[in-house]
Amino acid sequence: MSAILLAPVQLPFRALAETFVPELAHCAPAEWESLVDIVENALLARPPAMRRQLLLFVRILDSLALLRHGRRLAALDPARRGAFVEAIGNAPVLLLRRGVWGLRTLVMMGYYTQPDVQATLGYRASARGWEARR
Repeated sequence: MSAILLAPVQLPFRALAETFVPELAHCAPAEWESLVDIVENALLARPPAMRRQLLLFVRILDSLALLRHGRRLAALDPARRGAFVEAIGNAPVLLLRRGVWGLRTLVMMGYYTQPDVQATLGYRASARGWEARR
């Protein structure tokens, strides 16, 4: 699958993803494509209205960064981008906090569910439970 849903916001989404999981700044193209596929598959299971809201939220964050720092998310250095996202994530407006946590959850799902990442981390969970480790 190619990035269909996230294509309109690919640069700000990537910048946000690298903010949530800094290791993504140096990931291989295949690892990034896998993350996008996982996220898009999860989004396809959601109603169209929710998908539109997510894309709109990414655009709003990108615009807010432009207003506050004079640069879009992808152009901000990692420290400034991290502080910006943290400020939005701690905003008094519940909808903004939920939006940041939702995006973070999608990115982490897309990254940490990849078999190569799990192997690198030493994650050995099994459907057989503790029995599999014996």
